[in-house]
Amino acid sequence: MTQLEFNFKLVSLKDNLSYFANLLTSNEEDAKDLVQDTFVKALTHREQFQPDTNLKAWAYTIMKNTFINNYRRSVRSNTLVDTTDDLYYLNNSSSSRDESSESRLSANDILQHIARLEDSHRKPFEMHINGFKYKEIAESLNLSIGTVKSRIFFTRKKLMEDLSDLEFAN
Repeated sequence: MTQLEFNFKLVSLKDNLSYFANLLTSNEEDAKDLVQDTFVKALTHREQFQPDTNLKAWAYTIMKNTFINNYRRSVRSNTLVDTTDDLYYLNNSSSSRDESSESRLSANDILQHIARLEDSHRKPFEMHINGFKYKEIAESLNLSIGTVKSRIFFTRKKLMEDLSDLEFAN
């Protein structure tokens, strides 16, 4: 299948993909973004499509996986861990919460320590804390998954050692 044929067949699935995206997201703007992300991934990974298989099913799988990954990433970024007595922060909205100068100092210290890491360890670690999966990090940095896991593990361990002398305000 030529690239032109592939593109034509993929674009002809737009209505089907839009309908499926609306079912997944229940939001018109998010559905449009999901369709666009699906097209980008399908075009980027066109060489992985097997010509004698179902293009529609392949595109639906890309869309479903993209939706799941985006959902997981958003859940991770919106998770609040409350370590206070009586779950004080859990019952307050995030906008009413004020950061103390001690907690800002601790966050700045952590960010400074991360910034001082070697690129080979800092980049995978930053991607991991921003919600990327090991496989996504490995593909992006052209590393094996084992190397990514190892670097993240040792970076986390090193940061814990470096920051052990800091006191964190609760």
